[in-house]
Amino acid sequence: MRLALGVSPSSSLVTDPRRHTIVASTSTAIPSGRPTTVTIGKRWREYQGANNWDDLLDPLDHALRSEILRYGEFARVAYTCFDFDRSSPSYGACRFPKRSLLRRAGIPHTGYCVTRNLTATSGARLPRWAEPGAPAWFSRCTSWIGYVAECQDEDEIERLGRRDIVISFRGTATCLEWLENLRATLTHLPSVAMPAALGSDAAEPMVERGFWSLFTSSSSTRGSLRDQVRQEIRRLIVKYGGRGNPLSLTVTGHSLGAALAVLTAYDITTTFQDAPMVTVVSFGGPRVGNASFRRRLEESGIKVLRIVNTQDVITKVPGFVVEDQSVAEDNENGSSIPSWLLSKTGWVYADIGRELRLPGRRTANVVACHDLSVYLNLVNQLSANCPLRSLAMRAAASQSQG
Repeated sequence: MRLALGVSPSSSLVTDPRRHTIVASTSTAIPSGRPTTVTIGKRWREYQGANNWDDLLDPLDHALRSEILRYGEFARVAYTCFDFDRSSPSYGACRFPKRSLLRRAGIPHTGYCVTRNLTATSGARLPRWAEPGAPAWFSRCTSWIGYVAECQDEDEIERLGRRDIVISFRGTATCLEWLENLRATLTHLPSVAMPAALGSDAAEPMVERGFWSLFTSSSSTRGSLRDQVRQEIRRLIVKYGGRGNPLSLTVTGHSLGAALAVLTAYDITTTFQDAPMVTVVSFGGPRVGNASFRRRLEESGIKVLRIVNTQDVITKVPGFVVEDQSVAEDNENGSSIPSWLLSKTGWVYADIGRELRLPGRRTANVVACHDLSVYLNLVNQLSANCPLRSLAMRAAASQSQG
């Protein structure tokens, strides 16, 4: 039996026999206060996913809960800093300077300092018939999308057990970014050599076309998001690598930002042989690539913690999932899924990473289910006092006695 955890102490339990899942219904009350920070220290690799968060998610470990909320705040800042005012000449830019960005965005005591702003350029363009008379904001192709920050406070470094570098991305905000989201077929990663052990018929790593375009496209005045990240990570690795405290890279984001976080982590590990441990903490992320891409991520050592609201449809798109095991079972029964369906359609995706499933309330409001604040509220309600915790402990005790 699988336990889907997402609860406040007053939550009611509902058993879903169709899925063999115990679901806890939750309220969406605003968190009453800031999450308690706890010392991570020497266990930092464990909390960054070295053991795939085994024994930390069910029930949710208090320290991990605090870390998830902390990285969720970094993701929220990427929205707070973005200029959404279409009438403003600075639309699409960051509203605050780097030095005061975190403070003015509402998290002044993190111990982190922003070292670089990041922009993304859309490779999609408006149809020619739509260009005449379109306002400037409608066709804006390059916008601020996030930032890189490093932990500089010695007390926070000691608490975390290492010096942490955060890369944070916001979700979709501009018209051309929405167009990129709609380019949902898979595209091949360039210059990817397949391991000989997989054979010549193995599927090649593929990722969503629109996400890859936003990650790799450049303009005449701005380099691609990929190049910006590479430049900054190279500088920070040279600055801190091999000296003093251990170094970690944590990439976080919501929605589109979650997809870009996965691509960023993959690019870092394939570009830098001396890269530190890379972890992705994503919120409400869509699917990014196929099963071969997922294998590449796992082989590179990237750890992905995917926070999912079970009522959020964005986490169930694009495409559809055909797991390797289901294909094998079909073959054993004498039937098979045509190879052209798996390799040619461009719609067969794979879910990536370890999931923390948050069962929010069912509602017709799709936007509310996807909202980052709802995600943080649901995580905030997970606690050691959760009814599911005592339920799980009683079940374990009865099994040991039997």
